Amino acid sequence: MKKILSLLLAVLLLAGTAAAEDKKETKEKILEPQWEVQNQISWLLDVAREELGYTEDHGYTKYGEWAGDPYAQWCAEFLCWCVDQVDQRYGTHMLKEQYPLYSGQNTGRNWFIHQGRYVSRNGYLQNWGYQWFPDGDSYLSVGDYIPQPGDWVFFTFTSDSDTDHVAMVEYCSEDEKGRVTIHVIEGNAPSSVQRTEYALTDARILGYGTVNDVVDVTLMSGYSGVKVTKLQNKLFQLGLLEESDVTGNYGSATKNAVRLFQQAHGLKINGIANMATQQALDAALEDQFYNTPSNWIVNDDD
Repeated sequence: MKKILSLLLAVLLLAGTAAAEDKKETKEKILEPQWEVQNQISWLLDVAREELGYTEDHGYTKYGEWAGDPYAQWCAEFLCWCVDQVDQRYGTHMLKEQYPLYSGQNTGRNWFIHQGRYVSRNGYLQNWGYQWFPDGDSYLSVGDYIPQPGDWVFFTFTSDSDTDHVAMVEYCSEDEKGRVTIHVIEGNAPSSVQRTEYALTDARILGYGTVNDVVDVTLMSGYSGVKVTKLQNKLFQLGLLEESDVTGNYGSATKNAVRLFQQAHGLKINGIANMATQQALDAALEDQFYNTPSNWIVNDDD
């Protein structure tokens, strides 16, 4: 009997040691945000935290009612409601400017894409092209972008690329093996507001609607949005595009301006603003600034 008890004790001790070692291996540290968290983003996260534990009543939610459909699937409605609460309490204007107002399946993701603030999880934005960090020398791949507090995470739970769910990043953490976990606050999960964790490499993540403008993307004819406007402004500053053609729509005038720039800088002449072309544009603008004498005139009255 004593031998049996001794064996059981040994097994328990080994199991406890193994559990302790496993816990030690998965010990995580909170990652500091790469960009300063703006006051309105802190307020937004506070509002979302206040709602933790809210549970739908036979499908009814106050978020759905606020959005116009009390019995809607309400993950997006919850986030939009939180943004609206911040606007009401603090006099900010984030809804429709920093975040979308929507309830449709892909509407929120497409809104961020148009604003130029969407990062695809795998670095390739469908119907657009590859993405890259402005100061980088290669295209993004899975795990290169770590979402920031206030970013929205778009998920798919099927094999297609349509969004099925959205959540808001509270913070990210990293374990001793370098594995990053995204900590989110989400509604309709499945019937309440709660905190959830997802691995940075989770294949269900489609991408992120970001608070900050963090990546660039290939631009070509037919595209429109904030990124196109920024490209056109650069071409205008270099004297390659008329100011009246700065419209946010990548049409023939923009394509021709890009072709002229590519020809002058030894780039492939195709009218497509890929990474090489956009980075060359930035370098040309920097040279223009430093080679313009008026930018260096000292005002004695200052």
